[in-house]
Amino acid sequence: MIELTDISANKSLDVIRLGRKAYEEVWDRQKKLVEERRMGIVPDTLILVEHDPVYTLGKNSDENHLLKSRDVHIPVYQIERGGDVTFHGPGQLVGYPILDLHHHRLSVSWYMRTLEGMLIQTLGQFGIKARRREGLTGVWVGEEKIAALGVRLSRWVSMHGFALNVNTDLEFFDGIIPCGIFEYDVTSMSQILGKEVSMVEVEETLVTIFRLLFNFQECEAAHA
Repeated sequence: MIELTDISANKSLDVIRLGRKAYEEVWDRQKKLVEERRMGIVPDTLILVEHDPVYTLGKNSDENHLLKSRDVHIPVYQIERGGDVTFHGPGQLVGYPILDLHHHRLSVSWYMRTLEGMLIQTLGQFGIKARRREGLTGVWVGEEKIAALGVRLSRWVSMHGFALNVNTDLEFFDGIIPCGIFEYDVTSMSQILGKEVSMVEVEETLVTIFRLLFNFQECEAAHA
């Protein structure tokens, strides 16, 4: 069971829905919001976005996990999050929480497990039974990974976040060893359910559960 945040202050969450955007543009926006959050200019914020196809390498990535067989026209970014190589693209819901954990709980493990729990509960609302896998980060359905996590905390303000495969073209993952894990494959909500899934419905469900688990009393739709 995921514990709710134990700080009872009236907290507000801005939710920014960007639709489909190039990776670098949103990465720059994250960095700006982190500084603004640290200074108290903006409240905690959740960015939701679909990216144009892109591969990203975390700070501890093995570049050998970016395979030579990949589409070389897809850009690659070396970024400051934890974790290994991953893919972002259309049909994948990517979330970037910009949270000041001083107002939640100063625990990296609590933060990561709460994000995983949020994704597990979201998938459950669509009839998909997901779980954690001991010793690995992310969310799994059976033996396949459906959501990846990679974050950075700077003075307890978070950036980067999670990627949930909703209607993702999974062939893009053939160009990498996702998260450096050789022995398991990836899946998506549409592959499991055998139909395209409404991204709007997934977003709305996820925001509701995110708000509850992080104990936000107010949720505002910020301008894109």
